[in-house]
Amino acid sequence: MEFLQQNIMWVALAAVSGGMLVWPMIAGGTVAHLTTAEATLLMNREDALVLDVRETGEWGSGHIHGARHITLGQLGNRMSEIEKFKDKPIIVICASGNRSSSACNQLKKAGFDKVYSLDGGISAWVGANLPLTTKS
Repeated sequence: MEFLQQNIMWVALAAVSGGMLVWPMIAGGTVAHLTTAEATLLMNREDALVLDVRETGEWGSGHIHGARHITLGQLGNRMSEIEKFKDKPIIVICASGNRSSSACNQLKKAGFDKVYSLDGGISAWVGANLPLTTKS
């Protein structure tokens, strides 16, 4: 007991950091992230669906060829449009990776199993010198 009283800050730090490690498992799992190289392999080898959840203006400035566009805010209402892809891998993309993680969690709750977030989002895609298109 004396040890705990003398080292309360260290004990608290250990408890908080341990809690942060366990939280993703409690909160519904973790999101699988892909690099741009892993994403292109999945697209080419397994015909993965690319789902872009950015806003319309962001989409219009450039997106991955063949990607489907459903904004994060519309995803819940438009889930039926991608229902036929439940058995395929889905790569979710946003600007930097934050919205895509949220979309991945929504998709997993809806029963999609093979869901991945592009690590770094469209910024990483552009940074890897991979092509974008502005055509629908």
